Amino acid sequence: MMRVKRPILLGMVGDSASGKSTLSRGIAEILGPERVTIICADDYHKYDRKERAALGITPLHPDCNYLDVLELDLERLRNGQPILKPVYDHSTGTFTRPEYVRPKDFVIVDGLLAFYTRRMRQLYDVKVYLDPPEPLRWVWKVRRDVAKRGYTPEQVMAEIERREPDAARFIRPQRAYADIVIRFYPPDGVPPELADGCLNVRLVLPPTIPHPDLSLLLEPRGNGPGRPIRLKLARDEGRPVDILEVDGHVDAAEAEELETYIWSHLPTDGLAPRPERIGFYAFGHETRHSHPLALTQLLIAYHMLYAAYQVGLVENIPVGR
Repeated sequence: MMRVKRPILLGMVGDSASGKSTLSRGIAEILGPERVTIICADDYHKYDRKERAALGITPLHPDCNYLDVLELDLERLRNGQPILKPVYDHSTGTFTRPEYVRPKDFVIVDGLLAFYTRRMRQLYDVKVYLDPPEPLRWVWKVRRDVAKRGYTPEQVMAEIERREPDAARFIRPQRAYADIVIRFYPPDGVPPELADGCLNVRLVLPPTIPHPDLSLLLEPRGNGPGRPIRLKLARDEGRPVDILEVDGHVDAAEAEELETYIWSHLPTDGLAPRPERIGFYAFGHETRHSHPLALTQLLIAYHMLYAAYQVGLVENIPVGR
């Protein structure tokens, strides 16, 4: 018997400028933007930028956020009910008019503290943590905050240093709750500021949700250290995990083969045609493409659609496990 339909919730956590928005846009393209609601958990800050400076508190601290309100709103969204969501304008550091949000089939929730409470973690169908190396995240944050938020590079680096104790205490421990841990990182010998366009990705896949079986695809050509796509068994923070690694220089044909394999395991009912806009990211005024990014977005979309299949939101998923 088909279960009662309800929205599928994806939680995505990472420190500031870790890539959450870029991932969310590509996932929405796969699922169909008209079927996706994106919620920024940073909208639940208690204080605006000037108030935080006066109080000496960072937005990474739980006391700087209405986490109880976020919890209640996540419950309403999961039950298919609308919310009146606060809106924080990052470009000005102030709050604007609240937004009436009615959840669509899929809800993506991204932010700094979206896994902080046990109740929040229980509400997500899929939990993703973004874990780039700190030097790379600093490059991304400086580039973004200077271009879009009116800071100087020196101001951004000073803010990163000021936030570090809260990041270590409150943000990074949330990694332990993720179903997928994503680390984009530069190849050996490439400095972070020159790494755009060649970033590798490392996906840590704990057995908390059923991941697709990718081993059959890798077997014909081996799984050695020289292979640009590698799957291995390992341990992460003491727990057994699968680790999928994709090099930034992966051949387009090989990457597209893996993309097609993952795509073939997605349900077809109600799914938009295969998007041509996945794997793209902004670099200044340019738009660039990354096969590791496209594969990461597809894998997350797979899990959201599999969760939707389990609750009867979509049908005819080719399980192929």
